[in-house]
Amino acid sequence: MSIPTVVPFAADMSVHLGPLRLEHPLINASGTMDIFELAETLGADILRHPPVAAYVPKTVTLRPRAGNPPPRILETVGGMINAIGLSSEGLQAFVAGQLPGLLALPCPLILSIGGFALQEYVALATGLRQALDASSPRWIDRIGLEVNISCPNVHSGCASIGSEPGETNEVVAAVREVWPGLLVAKLTPNVTDIRIIAQAAVAGGADVIAAVNTFKGLVIDRETLKPYLGNVVGGLSGPAIKPLALRAVYELFAAVEVPIIGMGGVASMQDVLDFMACGARVVAVGCAGLTDPWRADSLASGLSQALATRGMGLDELVGVAHSYAI
Repeated sequence: MSIPTVVPFAADMSVHLGPLRLEHPLINASGTMDIFELAETLGADILRHPPVAAYVPKTVTLRPRAGNPPPRILETVGGMINAIGLSSEGLQAFVAGQLPGLLALPCPLILSIGGFALQEYVALATGLRQALDASSPRWIDRIGLEVNISCPNVHSGCASIGSEPGETNEVVAAVREVWPGLLVAKLTPNVTDIRIIAQAAVAGGADVIAAVNTFKGLVIDRETLKPYLGNVVGGLSGPAIKPLALRAVYELFAAVEVPIIGMGGVASMQDVLDFMACGARVVAVGCAGLTDPWRADSLASGLSQALATRGMGLDELVGVAHSYAI
């Protein structure tokens, strides 16, 4: 598989998330692209020309985690369900092993952290800040932090924090105290009203809201009639969740005054247009990137052409669906 030819944008496609300037509004969802693994398979050119405007590595936890027992992933009708369970090498190994290579990438980074208590999130943010202060002057201009309070595949922490506005506010505020750069709160859709959670995150200091993570689901083994996944439940992603994710982004756009990173079933040019029309300033590719690592790049080129055809700019597209609300 070779790197596709880059098609020049028909207009300025750059967007800003706080101090981060993205060449275009397409990124990857955390955990769906290992750029170093791709480089081993497809060649080092992908490190010099990443297929995303900002790279989001897999969520890092404070200590090493093996994740959930297998089976951990399965294709379903209209998508995929996974119960990886935040497998992670831990902060110390991440800083020593992956971080130097990530800092060499020519695009902005949004590092992702996940924890099981407020103190773990603070320790993660503090450890990353100390490592960046020591190795990368002016890192604030190109590195953000995603607070993952949305993973549904662990039995405590993450989504259990992100489903309660008080805890969400406390965790985000505590991280804000130690992290001076761009701060993204990634939210779970498995709540009664995602708007209340987002407002709590913004009140705590989040600069950006990312929505949504996967929807909690279950698959039955057709032979044994027992739950298929080793964790019993998992997170559903892919085209099946797109209408639900669009509804969340649409509601959030009217509820908070910060940029939104929209995600959930993004695979086609129409998907990108739909998410941005609902209010997303940046769109993340998840499942589709597992089969096509350059999907985000090709969608960015398609978006440029689509906007030129419609005679629209990016700012006009973001939230335009609200203009037609009854």
